[in-house]
Amino acid sequence: MVCLLVLLMLASCAASPQDLSGKMFTFPQQTNMARVTLTTSTVSFNAATVCHRSFTDLKRDHILFSMATQTNSNAFLVFWDSTNKEMEPHIKDAKKEYGGCDYKPGMWHSICSTWDSVTGLVQVWCDGRPSSRMFVTSGPISGRTITILGQEQDSHGGGFDAKQSFVGMMSDVHMWDYTLSACEIQKYVDELNFTPGNVLNWSALDFQITGRVLTEDKQMTCH
Repeated sequence: MVCLLVLLMLASCAASPQDLSGKMFTFPQQTNMARVTLTTSTVSFNAATVCHRSFTDLKRDHILFSMATQTNSNAFLVFWDSTNKEMEPHIKDAKKEYGGCDYKPGMWHSICSTWDSVTGLVQVWCDGRPSSRMFVTSGPISGRTITILGQEQDSHGGGFDAKQSFVGMMSDVHMWDYTLSACEIQKYVDELNFTPGNVLNWSALDFQITGRVLTEDKQMTCH
């Protein structure tokens, strides 16, 4: 009987993927703790695409997506540099700066970042507008990954800085282990019938919330 109770308790605590269609994560305040940890089973990436939508009033630097391994705290990271008005993708601790992203506060933005290990090329799409393709680093991302929304990892699963935290709303987070085509990215931006992420899928997301992060219905503008 005791064993049965323990098994039932473990089953009730086990995380199961949730369909977050029409939902958003709300990060309501600046902290060095509040975050969403996303569970993935992929341990090696020869290519990757990350897409998300976000809304913030922040006028400082902040993180948008942080994936770390034990060897690279910025294994795949997307960061907004407010001082230089640059969107910065980081791959295996190397980065590129893109200044052409019209990332205005107080409105929803769709951001997609792609990278391929063979060519070493990275590219950022801001609201459907592509950047130039630039070399950042080649070779696969490998090792146990920790993927976090809301905080920037300076170490594997830690090293958070409140002044780099995300404050606002985030939705429709997807990740693929290949480079999405321009047409697929445009379908995502336009919220059409696109192929969901095979690494992270907003419609079947396995996640854990730490601190004050809310799951709410996505706010839409009324006309």
